[in-house]
Amino acid sequence: MLIILPLIGLVIGSYLGGLAIGIWAALGGFGLAVLACSISVMALMKARPH
Repeated sequence: MLIILPLIGLVIGSYLGGLAIGIWAALGGFGLAVLACSISVMALMKARPH
């Protein structure tokens, strides 16, 4: 997920708005991927037995 979302953002952003928009879209995709991973890690940490 950390690789796929930025690549998708880069390709779609570059296609729709040029290279600068593609880079911003890739950064947004990376941010979403980091957020999704951190939410899943936090859920696993809360679910573990004490």
